[in-house]
Amino acid sequence: MNVNYHRARVFEKQPIKDDFQIVRVPGGDQGFSCLPYNQKGLFKISIHHGANRIYYADKVVEMKERAILFSRPNMVYHFEPLGEQYSGYICVFTEKFFDQFVNINDYPLFKPGVSPLTEISDSQMEAFVEVFEKMELEHGLDFTYKHDTIRVLVLQLILDTLKLRPNPDLRSRESNSAMRLSHHFKELLEGQFPILSPGYKMLLRHPAEFADALFVHVNHLNRSLKEVTEKTTSQLIADRIFLEAKLLLQNTDWNINEIAWCLGFEDLAHFIKFFKKNAGTTPSGMRKVLAV
Repeated sequence: MNVNYHRARVFEKQPIKDDFQIVRVPGGDQGFSCLPYNQKGLFKISIHHGANRIYYADKVVEMKERAILFSRPNMVYHFEPLGEQYSGYICVFTEKFFDQFVNINDYPLFKPGVSPLTEISDSQMEAFVEVFEKMELEHGLDFTYKHDTIRVLVLQLILDTLKLRPNPDLRSRESNSAMRLSHHFKELLEGQFPILSPGYKMLLRHPAEFADALFVHVNHLNRSLKEVTEKTTSQLIADRIFLEAKLLLQNTDWNINEIAWCLGFEDLAHFIKFFKKNAGTTPSGMRKVLAV
């Protein structure tokens, strides 16, 4: 997969002030990136008009013209525009936003193993945009119960999209539970890469964090991964962090401190020790070798 690791153009970061936010995405030649909204614990729904290639986890999918995308917390993805891009919308919300309303995790579109992208027709695009416009209008109102209205509109996006998806498409194909859990773990791990900005930090780095995200006990996760891959959870995470470290050293001009921070190392000395254990040389030494 050929992805540009150099600094991507992103929209100005707009911190989440409450448990819901909606943003109108401008068209034109501004490369769309969700990096500003890759905060831990956020669900995202976005609508897109224009041909794109989307990278997420270890997968690559292409949309020809129009699509709606559902992203669960901790899922990182990157768009590669393949033509002219038109305006769209993105809404982000927390699980807490739906407390006492519905369990948002019950909907298949937010489950690991289900494709996040649904291509839509011109008329379906118009209908979805209308829902986003209603959410934008409601969000700006000074109305005590506006969030209840917005929740209903978000559910309308989810349910209308589910109607467009064939049932088999919403089910994971792996029957073995260990294989299925291993697949979901890999998707979560790979979903954090590639790191495209020195301002982005890995969201999940420790086995317990992955277990929480997958709603399983960490011991169960470790046993399942050991059964399928013959490696522990910690080993799989360390292997992928080391690979990303090498790619960042080779493909960016970021300094070692920036790379260490992006990969979750608060202490530079810890990163250097980790890297030397895996590579037999320091990050600086590796960068000199790769530059030759």
